[in-house]
Amino acid sequence: MTDTLTAPRHVSSVAPTPRAAARWSVAGAAVAGPLFLAAGLVQGAVRDGFDFTRNAISQLALGGAGWVQTASFLLTGALLVAGAAGLARALRGGPGATWGPALVGVFGASFWAAAAFPADAGAGFPVGTPEATVMTGHGTVHMASGMIGYLALCAAFFVLARPLAARGLRGWAVASRVVPVAVLAGFMASAASVLAFTAGAGLGLLWLSAVTVRLANASSNQ
Repeated sequence: MTDTLTAPRHVSSVAPTPRAAARWSVAGAAVAGPLFLAAGLVQGAVRDGFDFTRNAISQLALGGAGWVQTASFLLTGALLVAGAAGLARALRGGPGATWGPALVGVFGASFWAAAAFPADAGAGFPVGTPEATVMTGHGTVHMASGMIGYLALCAAFFVLARPLAARGLRGWAVASRVVPVAVLAGFMASAASVLAFTAGAGLGLLWLSAVTVRLANASSNQ
């Protein structure tokens, strides 16, 4: 009788380990950037009137097909916030475990704000739109949220350089301190070149993907 009531002892062996769970959850931050950029590049190539040398990817949220870019903002924000939670688990108890994920979470939330408050029309997009002379309220919030988000991301890179160095990844740690300079340089050059702004923003997204994957792999091997 007692044999029939005994739970199988092997059941617990199929449960994921904390490290494996952290690797899966941190994947959100790893795929967010490439997906966002791919969606923006495809839309920019097919939307009438959009010109990467004059228009920012954010403006793709305007017009009849703008819902696609709005959905991209929302999905990217969700992936980044989920990835921040996974990063916190991967770094638990080590350097950068608090502020690194928190700053990545702020970056993710900025995409939700960008979706709620779209960029202003202008520079010929949507088709026929004249040059904008006055920034609207929602355009101001959009720009401010993006600035806050990317400042948080740049700060996150500096913080995450510590766990990279602690794992013996000194080259990655150095690069994680250099990339924010390049990102901010692209933003500062945005008045002269929209492409510089797009390149800086894209670099930040791609480096976050690379760093999160590297940290997740390094943590799982410890």
